[in-house]
Amino acid sequence: MERCVFSAERIKDLLEKQLADCEAVVIDDVGDGEHFSARVASTEFVGKSLVQQHQLVYKALAEHMHRDIHALALKTYTPDRWSGQEG
Repeated sequence: MERCVFSAERIKDLLEKQLADCEAVVIDDVGDGEHFSARVASTEFVGKSLVQQHQLVYKALAEHMHRDIHALALKTYTPDRWSGQEG
């Protein structure tokens, strides 16, 4: 199976399509298309533990984790906690 190079924008698009009312900021940490960090806010995170929030993100990226995305540093937020985190 051939590995495809990912971009931060592609991950952002996938997350925003898969998670309800999602806003995401994704950065390619070392410019290699494999190591990313992301800040993600979604209404789906409301009432969920941090582990459950991260599981929702991993599920949204499921087919690409470990194949295309080598590392993903993740911070998740509910919409009310997202204010002030953007940028």
